[in-house]
Amino acid sequence: MASELQRLVDSLGARLSRSVALDDVSIRLLAYTAHTGEVDSARVESIMRRRVSPEVVAHIHASGALAAHDLFTVPAMPELGLDVARVGMAVRHEQSLLGFLWLLQSDGPVKDKDLAAVRQAAESAALTLHREYLIGELSRGRERELVRDLISADPRLRDDAAQRLIEEELITAGPVRALVATITHDRTRPLGERDRLALTAGLDHVRRRLPPRTTIHLERPDHGILILVQPVSAGAEIDDLAATLHRRLAAESGRTPQECWVGIGGHQPGLTGAYHSYAEAGQAADVAGIIRVLGPVVAHAKLGVYGLLAELPADRLGHSLHPGLRRLLDHDAGHEALVTTLETFLDHAGDVKRTAASLCIHRASLYYRLRRIEEIASADLSSGDDRLTLHLGLKIARLTSLR
Repeated sequence: MASELQRLVDSLGARLSRSVALDDVSIRLLAYTAHTGEVDSARVESIMRRRVSPEVVAHIHASGALAAHDLFTVPAMPELGLDVARVGMAVRHEQSLLGFLWLLQSDGPVKDKDLAAVRQAAESAALTLHREYLIGELSRGRERELVRDLISADPRLRDDAAQRLIEEELITAGPVRALVATITHDRTRPLGERDRLALTAGLDHVRRRLPPRTTIHLERPDHGILILVQPVSAGAEIDDLAATLHRRLAAESGRTPQECWVGIGGHQPGLTGAYHSYAEAGQAADVAGIIRVLGPVVAHAKLGVYGLLAELPADRLGHSLHPGLRRLLDHDAGHEALVTTLETFLDHAGDVKRTAASLCIHRASLYYRLRRIEEIASADLSSGDDRLTLHLGLKIARLTSLR
């Protein structure tokens, strides 16, 4: 497809004696000609990175690109690197928007005698893109079907899916790990359309960075899954990929980084183990969304006690809280000074000096707070059993959103 589209823009550029570029519907560069006039930083970024910033995409959309059926203009906006206005031509196949042809106004106005050539080129590009879309959808549809089976609870389905994915050359054999990405949302409903598109774009972005047949992915109603064939020694690489996925997800969705999470599952020796890595990655992403101190990208292996607690049903966890801790949580509702003091004290293994420094308070103030905690919770902080019970209770309270 790339060579066919390149010939198309080269032909149109030579016919019009001006530069031509072709983007897909997500404003990712597919083909371009040599430039004869002024070029701005947005075009340079598009050529160097095959994409532009989300702000530039938003400006293009605001200019009517998504609704266009013929020529339209994207005004210059120097603060976004768009020093030169663009003339765009929507590339559509039977009303479906597939991409855009771009002409720079620095090459001069688009003459009436050239309009037919631009429209004809857009029609040819639409046929090529539509054909590739259909071929790609057949392959993606088969991949989605097999990945659904690969992460099912039925081991027979998993074994069969793993064998077929390898036989049909959709992925190579080898050790695997899974990533799960999600965005904050009402858990009783699926993700909204923009968030779903952001997941798709983020997963696709990571796949483009990796060799062919080393990744497969699937979008679910509330999260996305990426399964990678990766050597056991490549731990740092998967951390980088997870961070890249997280950044892309935030940028595409327009959310803050704190509203997007990526969980990393453990290594499995073969593709049939992807189910277990996926379960771990999903748990890590869920815990990261609740326990914000862990950060937005979390490996299951680093969940610590939260990983163990997350294995238990939330209702059982909630009922197991120390009654004195419940009184403390109720007493501290709204400002949490005592709860924060207790958790910091226990996280520092009862070290008064480090706790006072961490809270930026005098030791006398810390001792006063600790006495009040003991009174309200009816607990003895010099008792190892009470300290363990309260410490675990605080972690449970975080995990079950009781705080």
